[in-house]
Amino acid sequence: MERPLAWRPVTVIAVLLFGVLLALSPWYGYHRDELYFRVLSEHPAWGYVDQPPLTPMLARTGIALFGDTLTGIRAFPALAVAILVVLMALIARELEGGRAAQVMAALGTATGAYSLIAGHSLLTLSFDLPLWAAAILFLLKALLREQPRWWLAAGAVIGLATFNKHLIALLVIGLAVGLLTAGPRRILASPWLWAGALVAVVIALPNLIYQVTHDWPQLKMAAALSANKGAEMRVLFVPMQLTLFGPVVSVLAVWGFVRLWRDRRVRAPAVAYPVAAALTLISGGRFDYTAGLILLLFAAGCVGAEKAWRPWLAGLVLSGLGSAVIALPLIPVAELASSPVPAINEVARESVGWPRFVAAVNGVLGALPPDERARAVIVTGSYGEHGALAQAGVPRVYSGHNQLWEYGPPPETATTVILVNFGPRGLAQFGSCEEKARIDNGAGVDNEEQGLPVYLCRGPKQPWSTMWPMWRHFS
Repeated sequence: MERPLAWRPVTVIAVLLFGVLLALSPWYGYHRDELYFRVLSEHPAWGYVDQPPLTPMLARTGIALFGDTLTGIRAFPALAVAILVVLMALIARELEGGRAAQVMAALGTATGAYSLIAGHSLLTLSFDLPLWAAAILFLLKALLREQPRWWLAAGAVIGLATFNKHLIALLVIGLAVGLLTAGPRRILASPWLWAGALVAVVIALPNLIYQVTHDWPQLKMAAALSANKGAEMRVLFVPMQLTLFGPVVSVLAVWGFVRLWRDRRVRAPAVAYPVAAALTLISGGRFDYTAGLILLLFAAGCVGAEKAWRPWLAGLVLSGLGSAVIALPLIPVAELASSPVPAINEVARESVGWPRFVAAVNGVLGALPPDERARAVIVTGSYGEHGALAQAGVPRVYSGHNQLWEYGPPPETATTVILVNFGPRGLAQFGSCEEKARIDNGAGVDNEEQGLPVYLCRGPKQPWSTMWPMWRHFS
């Protein structure tokens, strides 16, 4: 018998979360990824070398509907995480959880550090989390209700998720391994399962066509990420699994894994987590690739803990208070550097100091004689730097970082170049280079831009068309 949905408390949690996220959205500044997505949104395409098109297109839509502001670009992430809260309550209900389990699932999701980060800033994970949750909800309906038509809905969401990130493949592979090894294997003979798989492939087809026609850029991107950060991500993987959504969520997730494993009907989704974790570790992927499955295990744990819900609910509230300080812009910028937040939360760290960065680069550009200034270009090493300058309206900005390389090279008449975030190899491409400024974010936060020199270079040693391939890099 299906449990009723605790719609009132769950709705209150979701609406309050949405309101808090919107209210805090103007604090600090843009994250570098938001600045990048803003640039990509001005170049609509079926895909980009480092990602599918959904997040940039939602950035474009948010700006069109709500204005080219921090709140405008962050409205959809806040809504997406509010929807995630409701989906997690529905997952708990699907796992036979009553009112208390649903409220715990909603509250734990809403107050998890990772959820708050996803809802505060426009990131790919902002939409990946609810897409995974929707796919998991539908596959649970297919497994538990023995209503195989739900495989069509799961396939549709999985196909749609490929337009945001291709990581949904981890869920598919994990579920497939779970069905093969832990059953129920009879599901594999269901025509509805394969029809759902076909729906997913058809919807995802534009992504596949883009990859084929562009020489599989996502594979190159994945290899670059593994080479750059793979070792670090492997070291961080286990501790971050325990802290992504807070320690109470982690404990309940362990309980949830045991509970799912004991129920043959849903043993396959339980197996999906260790499979996804193993694939992430082997590939050197980010520790957050398993976040969607952690939330599934947590929801199952909430059902198991329902009879003694009061201490667990209190623990989630206390954990949520700590998560809010870490994940949301609650600490004044002037005091941020003296807190542990920048070391823990990369999004906060990289959301500080962009106006001062733009002012420093503009100062170098403005000091040039008028005729030279009119021909000068700016080349940045990072998409965040490019995006900050573009957002401020600075003209003739180029970068070789990820997709931005496709929008170059500078014109051959560009013999005066302002370089930011380049080492000796970049400087060596010019007849002369002189440091003209050094970036100071004004808050003392140790982020990627803090302390970077700004160089004024003249006399490229080769035509831009010849040396532009050398400037391309993935990270």
